[in-house]
Amino acid sequence: MLAPQLDPQHSGLPSAQGVPGWEEMEGTRGVVARLGTGVLSHQGHRKMSICVSLLKVPLMFGFLYLFVCSLDVLSSAFQLAGGKVAGDIFKDNAILSNPVAGLVVGILVTVLVQSSSTSTSIIVSMVSSGLLEVRSAIPIIMGSNIGTSVTNTIVALMQAGDRSEFKRAFAGATVHDCFNWLSVLVLLPLEVVSGYLHHVTCLVVATFNIRSGKDAPDLLKIITEPFTKLIIQLDKSVITGIAMGDESLRNRSLIRVWCGPTPPQVRVPWPWAVCGMEMCWAWGWTHDPCCGTGEHLFTDTPLPDLAVGLVLLAGSLIVLCTCLILLVKLLNSLLKGQVAKAIQKVINTDLPHPLSWLTGYFAMVVGAGMTFVVQSSSVFTSAITPLIGLGVISIERAYPLTLGSNIGTTTTAILAALASPGDKLMPSLQIALCHFFFNISGILLWYPLPFTRLPIRMAKALGERTAKYRWFAVLYLIVCFLLLPSLIFGISMAGWRALVGVGAPFLGLLFFVGLVNALQVRSPGHLPKWLQTWDFLPAWMHSLQPLDRLITRATLCCTDRCRSPEGWEEREGPRPDKARLGLDNPALSYPEEVPSPAVRVGSPRPPLHGATRL
Repeated sequence: MLAPQLDPQHSGLPSAQGVPGWEEMEGTRGVVARLGTGVLSHQGHRKMSICVSLLKVPLMFGFLYLFVCSLDVLSSAFQLAGGKVAGDIFKDNAILSNPVAGLVVGILVTVLVQSSSTSTSIIVSMVSSGLLEVRSAIPIIMGSNIGTSVTNTIVALMQAGDRSEFKRAFAGATVHDCFNWLSVLVLLPLEVVSGYLHHVTCLVVATFNIRSGKDAPDLLKIITEPFTKLIIQLDKSVITGIAMGDESLRNRSLIRVWCGPTPPQVRVPWPWAVCGMEMCWAWGWTHDPCCGTGEHLFTDTPLPDLAVGLVLLAGSLIVLCTCLILLVKLLNSLLKGQVAKAIQKVINTDLPHPLSWLTGYFAMVVGAGMTFVVQSSSVFTSAITPLIGLGVISIERAYPLTLGSNIGTTTTAILAALASPGDKLMPSLQIALCHFFFNISGILLWYPLPFTRLPIRMAKALGERTAKYRWFAVLYLIVCFLLLPSLIFGISMAGWRALVGVGAPFLGLLFFVGLVNALQVRSPGHLPKWLQTWDFLPAWMHSLQPLDRLITRATLCCTDRCRSPEGWEEREGPRPDKARLGLDNPALSYPEEVPSPAVRVGSPRPPLHGATRL
């Protein structure tokens, strides 16, 4: 008879060494089970993360596509709203003969139509037709170069939610503005005095035996037009015709109409038939030039051009802002950790030591090539602005990319001029080359030597201001692209004496202030004691603090009275709806600001941290 099996765990006998008891085994099994479940859940989480990341890439390209399409529709909207006005401005040769007025016309027209390609093509057409001389057109070309930089500055406003991103994005956008304004301040007086660009381009055109070629390739349009043509189609020749004095086009709409699957044909005289030994008139067929290539959203609309333009303007801005915000969020989620470091290292690292000085010029070639591919400097600079805000591209690298984009956009006008007929080729090509040599001259002035790269320092200063006072960005746009050009235009129309009498003291004062600011930072000991700071001046003359305080109080007063008609409101503890109040509005305050527990409208308020001295 076999002896009964005793459980060592309950028998009092020592268990075999290294062999766990039942309780230990059960505990171990639980641990193993939990570990296995954790490993499986970790692997599942990792797979899910990879799948989500893979889905984000096509989403990013989709939003980028909609972003580019919205820029195209935005340009069409501006042309509908102000295209005929732009044509009328170009038509007045008495104004365009004034170089300063021509510069301002170039700025305002390009801001109105949101396309330097459109404004330069109008200029090329007017020059080739003899309505405008090459020398009178050069300042307009300079102005169009300034006006085209407004688009990426508007795009930078979409990153105002984060101060550090906004500072970088606004600096990256305004470096284009600073370069263009500085180049104009130097090259426009030089051109007026010496005719430098006119003589150089005349020599180039006369030296090379250049013949008519083909139109500029529209590589980006191949991708975007199938979508944008479903929304709107414009007849841009109406603007050009009005600029060239064709009054019959004044009442014609810029919106193309669809004439059906087979557009109506019109019989016209066609002098290409041979009757015996002589040329004679025959009858041919031509299509109606106002017909579109298909139906679009506004094909049969009863609305006038201005109303359609405003509708498209609102819609395109909404799509642009939405796509940009989503793009920034997607890029933020994708460019993390080692990925972001690797991309930053590739983009912002210089070439090896012997060739490190060529890095910037290589970036210019890249910028020019990318702009040539998309045929729009606005699209390229607007696309890199969010990357600058995220810190993926540094401002030092964005500067040569922007300069290259300026070069790339001139190829559109050059290739368009090469498509002109033989008798109109020379003047058309000359004005297109003026655009090219203007940008080359600006690069030679403001890039080769590190201490000449003033646009970078100016853009960084503007970025600091906008990070501190976010309303300054809107003020900058209004002043630099509307108020200042309009003021200069008005003074220039009063004559050279008025322009010199006002402009010379202003430029002298600007130079003096810049020099004193530089000395205050670098060597204040060389200045008189009273000039070592600007404190001897009233606060509003050297600081944005008074204006910031005024805007803040106006915003607070408006929001508080809208919420409480009596003008009184007691609040205990933190405010539940911070986003709706001006004091807690991130556009007007710093994160560390904490509102007082009880606020009475009209009562004195403590000074805000966001309203400090510049």
